[in-house]
Amino acid sequence: MVDLTFEVDLVHGGRWTSLRAGPREWLWRGTAPGRSAVRPGDAFVDAGGLEECLPTVRGTPDHGHVWSRPWHPPGVVEGPDFALRRDICVVDGAVVAAYTLTAAPGFRFLWAAHALLDLSPSARVVAPAGVPTRVFPLSGPWSHGPWPAPLGARLDVCGPDDGTATGAILTDCPQVTVEDGEALTFALAAPGQPVSVALWRNLRGWPAGDPYRSIGVEPMLGRVFDLAEAGPDDAAVVPASGTLRWRLTVTGRRGQPAPNGSAPAAPPAPPAG
Repeated sequence: MVDLTFEVDLVHGGRWTSLRAGPREWLWRGTAPGRSAVRPGDAFVDAGGLEECLPTVRGTPDHGHVWSRPWHPPGVVEGPDFALRRDICVVDGAVVAAYTLTAAPGFRFLWAAHALLDLSPSARVVAPAGVPTRVFPLSGPWSHGPWPAPLGARLDVCGPDDGTATGAILTDCPQVTVEDGEALTFALAAPGQPVSVALWRNLRGWPAGDPYRSIGVEPMLGRVFDLAEAGPDDAAVVPASGTLRWRLTVTGRRGQPAPNGSAPAAPPAPPAG
């Protein structure tokens, strides 16, 4: 294991601006201008880093409400009908982010840690073979199949730029590891909620007219990108207490992959909401 460090920008959406293992910066940085001037209701600005997306990822508002709002110390943001608190620290070399959402009982939402990573073409996303995976085109209905090749083409190797852009969600998958010389593991714990990992594999296939490369590995609550398309079991739901808690743990590793290509064990779950 290698010690990780992080930096966040509370003023500009609580965005994670750095996730570093020694000299290596894992987070990709985009060149889109205007991120610092964003206000609620503005179009999404893809500046890279890790954006907090809630209560949706795609849809309205694009990437949710919280990325475009200033957060208040120690890490609190208010949306139209919810409040989110994030407590983030380093524990034994791992970055641990604990979330508490307060809203009316029955409030349905999606959340994603929208992490865009700086990865080489040989990087791999390691998850258990056979995990049910939904593949979402840029428009139209989604299809599904088993990881790592849900529709025939493998999605676990990032690969060189080929002009494609693919969104996918590994459903009911609490943990993945990204291997790229070193390794980064994301583990999500949320008792009683749908826990997945979204993958945004943009190999200069998006946007039309000015495509670029960006790879997103995004632990999430939910099984779809757009809350408006969520079925009965596809979104997280605030319990009768009005409070829901979950935890994201990010660990780093140097050198050889874990035995059999598996990821380290997931951390204990946080208390139920």
